[in-house]
Amino acid sequence: MYAEFFCPSCNGLREHTILKETSDLLVECKKCHRVHHVEKIKEPAEIEVKTIISIEGESKRGIIELDEDEIVRVGDLLVAETDGDAVGVEVTSIESGDKRLGKASAADIDTLWTRMIDKVILKVSYHDDRKTIPLYLEYEGEDDIVIGDVYHCGNYSFRVTHIKLRNSSMMRKEGWKAYARKIKRVYGIKSR
Repeated sequence: MYAEFFCPSCNGLREHTILKETSDLLVECKKCHRVHHVEKIKEPAEIEVKTIISIEGESKRGIIELDEDEIVRVGDLLVAETDGDAVGVEVTSIESGDKRLGKASAADIDTLWTRMIDKVILKVSYHDDRKTIPLYLEYEGEDDIVIGDVYHCGNYSFRVTHIKLRNSSMMRKEGWKAYARKIKRVYGIKSR
């Protein structure tokens, strides 16, 4: 087995052959062939972090496995396990003690608040010249929704006029697109 370590003879990082593994490592530099001891690199422990997964109005408990020294940020995309299934989630809040944080080390996290992004329900405000009707469409989180394109929901066909994103910005330009998981609401008019 090979790994990179600092070689005192070469005075730099070099590839070494691992000869023996005990409380430390006995290694041989592949360039100068000096045999010396190096400290074992401690692998971070893997921990299970309690996770609440929001799925369009309902919540489920789950876990996310992380290295104890891993830094998690709001907005990170992770994989959570719930009821024997693995689902893609986006971190929406991090709870540590009695605080909500924007980022934290996994070992300091009490609960991760997330929302499922594998499948999302798009909320559509459909306008047909007289009234506005709410529609709900299920999409894959990575599907693109494009301004100007025509979409169908039951008996309704509509052309997307603008998109409101979860970060509160509004997209209005023809041809612009966003992932379904990033959309808060789609606005559309009756397709002619």
